[in-house]
Amino acid sequence: MTGGSWDEAYRGGRAPWDIGRPQPSIVRIADELTGGVLDVGCGSGEHALLAATMGLRVTGVDVSHVAVENARAKARQRGLIAEFLVGDVLDLRRVDRLDPPFQSVIDVGCFHTFANADRPIYAESLASVVDGGGVLHLLCFSELTPGTDGPRRVTEGELRATFSRDWRVQRITPETFAVSNAWAGPAPSAWLARIIRR
Repeated sequence: MTGGSWDEAYRGGRAPWDIGRPQPSIVRIADELTGGVLDVGCGSGEHALLAATMGLRVTGVDVSHVAVENARAKARQRGLIAEFLVGDVLDLRRVDRLDPPFQSVIDVGCFHTFANADRPIYAESLASVVDGGGVLHLLCFSELTPGTDGPRRVTEGELRATFSRDWRVQRITPETFAVSNAWAGPAPSAWLARIIRR
């Protein structure tokens, strides 16, 4: 999808992943976030703002101008300090005003939107702005989600293969992806991965 397509999803309030709160699985591991935090594909900012409530320096990046404006508005309303930037997570080095390196990365529902050819580009883009020893917390749809609605499903093997060069997969655990009422089926199955920058 292009930036404009993502804009339409956020403008129309039809985004089933935009639930108005952080994913429960990210809340559970929030104490693992340290240092500067980067939220890739940050959407309307709930996970970045969660990190901001912990007093962490946090930056969210999304290709959607509408999502970024929504995130900035939430930060103002809640009195939280967080930077939200419009940019391409496949080329983070070129995102204007991004201030690496980061020690923690949050990816909720970004990775599973990429085509196969973009996955290694994404892993390399992240590696270029993350300190050695930095941690990526990645939540994506798993192949255990029935049906074909929504994003592509990701296997555990695909995660390990994508992050085999500059990263080390420490653990992958089964989770559930919380969605809004706009999602017609049962709660999607997910993988929550903890991946360490080499």
